[in-house]
Amino acid sequence: MSGGSGGYSSPKIGAGAPPPCLNGPLMNQHLSVPTEQGYNVVPPAPYPQQLPAKNFPRLAAEQHNYDYHQNFQPGGNFQGFGQSSSRPPLNATHLQKGTSADGQGIPLAAYPASYSRMPLPSQGSYAPATSSSVHLGASVPPQPSWQYNLPQQSHPVGQPPAGIQANHVIPAAGTGQARAPLEPYGSAGPKPAMGNQYANTAGGSFVQNYTNQVGSSHPPVNQPLTQMYQPGRTPLAPPPLSGGPPLIRPTHPLVTANHDAPLAQNLVGNSEGFNAGSSGDQSVAPDNYDTVEGGGEIMQPIQQGLKTRRTLGHSYPSLPPGYQNLAGPGAPNTEGPQQFTQAPHFNQLMTGMGGLSLQQGQQSEAARSLNLLQERNILPSTPVRAPHPNLHKDLQKLNCNPDVFRCTLTNIPQTQSLLSKAKLPLGLQLHPFRDLSQLPVVTSSTIVRCRSCRTYINPFVNFLDQRRWKCNLCYRVNDVPEEFMYNPVSRSYGEPHKRPEVQSATIEFIAPSEYMLRPPQPAVYLYILDVSHNAVESGYLNTVCQSLLDNLEALPGDSRTRIGFITFDSTIHFYSLQEGLSQPQMMVVSDIEDIFIPTPDNLLVNLNESKELIQDLLRTLPQMFSNTLETQSALGPALQAAFKLMSPTGGRASVFQTQLPSLGVGALKSREDPNQRSSLKDVQHLSPAIDFYKKLALDCSGQQIAVDLFMLNGQYSDLASLTCISKYSAGCIYSYPSYHHKHNPVLVEKFEKDLKRYLTRKIGFEAVMRIRCTKGLAIHTFHGNFFVRSTDLLSLPNINPDAGFAVQMSIEESLVDVQLVSFQAALLYTSSKGERRIRVHTMCLPVVNSLTDIYAGADVQAVTCLLASMAVDRSISSSLSDARDALVNAVIDSLSTYRSAVLSQQQQQQPGVMAPFSLQLFPLYVLALLKQKAFRTGTSTRLDDRVFSMCEVKYQPVSYLMLMIHPNLYRMDNLSDEGSININDKTIPQPPILQLSVEKLNRDGAFLMDAGTALYLWVGKRCCPNFVSQVLGASNYVSIPQNMTQLPELDTAESERTRTFISWLREQRPFFPVLHVIKDESPLKASFLQNMVEDRTESALSYYEFLLHIQQQVNK
Repeated sequence: MSGGSGGYSSPKIGAGAPPPCLNGPLMNQHLSVPTEQGYNVVPPAPYPQQLPAKNFPRLAAEQHNYDYHQNFQPGGNFQGFGQSSSRPPLNATHLQKGTSADGQGIPLAAYPASYSRMPLPSQGSYAPATSSSVHLGASVPPQPSWQYNLPQQSHPVGQPPAGIQANHVIPAAGTGQARAPLEPYGSAGPKPAMGNQYANTAGGSFVQNYTNQVGSSHPPVNQPLTQMYQPGRTPLAPPPLSGGPPLIRPTHPLVTANHDAPLAQNLVGNSEGFNAGSSGDQSVAPDNYDTVEGGGEIMQPIQQGLKTRRTLGHSYPSLPPGYQNLAGPGAPNTEGPQQFTQAPHFNQLMTGMGGLSLQQGQQSEAARSLNLLQERNILPSTPVRAPHPNLHKDLQKLNCNPDVFRCTLTNIPQTQSLLSKAKLPLGLQLHPFRDLSQLPVVTSSTIVRCRSCRTYINPFVNFLDQRRWKCNLCYRVNDVPEEFMYNPVSRSYGEPHKRPEVQSATIEFIAPSEYMLRPPQPAVYLYILDVSHNAVESGYLNTVCQSLLDNLEALPGDSRTRIGFITFDSTIHFYSLQEGLSQPQMMVVSDIEDIFIPTPDNLLVNLNESKELIQDLLRTLPQMFSNTLETQSALGPALQAAFKLMSPTGGRASVFQTQLPSLGVGALKSREDPNQRSSLKDVQHLSPAIDFYKKLALDCSGQQIAVDLFMLNGQYSDLASLTCISKYSAGCIYSYPSYHHKHNPVLVEKFEKDLKRYLTRKIGFEAVMRIRCTKGLAIHTFHGNFFVRSTDLLSLPNINPDAGFAVQMSIEESLVDVQLVSFQAALLYTSSKGERRIRVHTMCLPVVNSLTDIYAGADVQAVTCLLASMAVDRSISSSLSDARDALVNAVIDSLSTYRSAVLSQQQQQQPGVMAPFSLQLFPLYVLALLKQKAFRTGTSTRLDDRVFSMCEVKYQPVSYLMLMIHPNLYRMDNLSDEGSININDKTIPQPPILQLSVEKLNRDGAFLMDAGTALYLWVGKRCCPNFVSQVLGASNYVSIPQNMTQLPELDTAESERTRTFISWLREQRPFFPVLHVIKDESPLKASFLQNMVEDRTESALSYYEFLLHIQQQVNK
């Protein structure tokens, strides 16, 4: 050990400081939680007692969920979709393993360890050529399949398969092997029994209701609407099975604090088929989040008509038609029976819906046929909105906001065969933690849930009477708890159907203690900074440190918030920030082969108590390494150090990296051949080179650590490997290629704005999400950044408001007897203030039995985004060309089926490309996808840029992703207030959206392109002088600056109008789009023109040529 100047004394925690948080979440369901340790209570912050520290067991293979590689079978078209002379001596202490700065021993934490191609555009005729799309002469396979099909491989349960593994494959029943994803059109192949058999902790299998999941799901079946209760009316859902209730055998101890979480001992059926009696005040600690949320137990519906039935928490007698008048809190006593009213009767609703006929009202337009070759201007002049489901108007009002929850098909097919025939994918797009202006928050000791499938009560359940409600997912009849009879909003009693939970499709609960495995964790932030020569030269360190200084007070958290810093080059540097030190102390660990933490108690410190030291460190960090000559990067050991440091608490690790890791574990070598960037052949190296980052991410997820990655690389850095650390730990990925504080000021501005948003946005910790759906529907594939913990429970160590998810679904049982289906997503998380919360979204959709109705209810943007996520997986598991083919075939298959099975004989005789109105933009969007950076060929595209684009496709919500796929184009030189909207006393112009073709450009005008992550303002050579002077502040076109990125604030109406509109566009998304003002001679003109997706390029067809190709394939 070598000491720095001034020496180093082991710091100690101040007398008034709270003890360190040593208790971590129990991620391994094989672990049990002793109740005497206090995990079932919520002590006030800070922790009044020190809870036991976690060890770091190596999780079982099935819990690591190494089955990320999709195994496919052939068939179908989209088949698968140290200190050195340059180091500053500032209190630096050089440490070796096993010793601290004062010479004391340090305990070491154990580290747990196809078909056709599209032709090239030619100058003359439409000649077939080798490319990456579809040959004109190719035939369409008769029964295409979106299942990714490669020869299925098997491997031992405890051994991960080799190669890249996809993040969303669900293990097959009772095995550790990956089950091939179901075909997006719905053909599910072998189907498990209705109670899906999942792997049991004991190694066997047990039956579990597939809807027992936290997450988002649509509300199905019977909808409550106002009517007098009729005692003798028939049930509104399938009748219960005859006989007594089935035996119920829980596999885990269950929480029992109130009636919505069943007692384990009450779940065992006695010899007579009734539930055995037991006191309702006993409490058993849950042993994992799956049990906490309610998805780990077997709960089957208990039949009606039993002479006695034991309810949990309280027992409520069944009431006669004129039931007793029970006064609630604050409710006056009235004499005589109370009448129970609810929303209109379900049968009346269905009658009013006209049998879900889509040939009337708003849906008739969606079903109208169009010939796309004859529709020259098919793009709407206003933004494309999500379609409205064909529901009763009362249900429409209650349904979930499509910006939060939407389905690719707003009309659900009755059967799997009907779905398969439609050739459209069935899936959900979810933005669960989205920033909402209005969010009902309920604080209650009683969270009402179905006792069978654990669905949260929602607007689409059916109240049979004042004391009973029927679940809209599994149809079980449940009792209404006494507490639920009181409405805290109206302060009335006896109207449970008017409670906020039954009036809002999106709602948030403040969860009671039984939803916690441990006291809520504090907000913990660790910043891991690259300080190699390359990083310091880029200047990013100044930006990060200054942004942290500016936003330190705005970091989400409370009095327990902790923060720490690690820097690295060829060695790892830790910083002691203990309260009472005169200045921060740096400790250097050069043993990167077996990394250790020198002083674990002083590296993550309380933000409020050590704020001055933190500020001092942030001010001095950029200068500390300003003269460094270290060029190596030991990213892997730095991440290992972060994992060990954060494991006791969990939290968020923010990594800033500027080059390819070159030392220690996780070191990588360059795999990119620049000469192949514009090749028409398949792109190589889209999968990780090593599995270190993926495995470490899974370990991080097990300890509730999410890793966010900021790449500021000037050269190839193998994002395909590095991004795994974020993808599998539910982190975020940011990329700023060629970042330099002097040479690229535009990226500096973007990085500053993005970093401010990142530091200050809300955050949820130790989250899990589960999606439930109506009986008969099944979820089989997930897309996004997460870890599938127990088949369908998504582990999200962090959740942020900018993250999107997608799921694919199939129909496992016929829905012939069902008229409405529901989906519910439940997100259980800990807020930065230490509150355990549950955010629930519910959506309801109709069931239809005709292809016409299915096509009429298609959500073309949701379909496009889901296909894009599937294509990313196909690119990695198979090849980019296969993914491109599959996208094209998706259009051909759906329009071919529409033509042959929906159109009349006369319409089939007409030449052209016939499409339903709802899918009129489908070919255009798919063509735009083929020209998008993730999937394009023949155009020079850096490998890292392509990989990052693929990450965005999988991670971005629909509304943000669609702008990246198909930008919006506006004319700006003639902006007016006509059709404008008013927001916060500001008048915002609404110019029409133009087609993405150069024929819409005019050298006399100025045009703004909104491409999601960038804004391009193209100014024509003969642009109106008034616009040039009044908006751009230039005397003439020639004097417009070449690299202009900001509009001057001029006191003119034109300037105000233009800047207001651009500001409004920026406010629509969480990331900051930089504005580029482009002239004809600007280098960025090529980027602008590349987004003109309707035009022909050297390597891609125009929109019209693409339609001709579609026509040829459809008419075969």
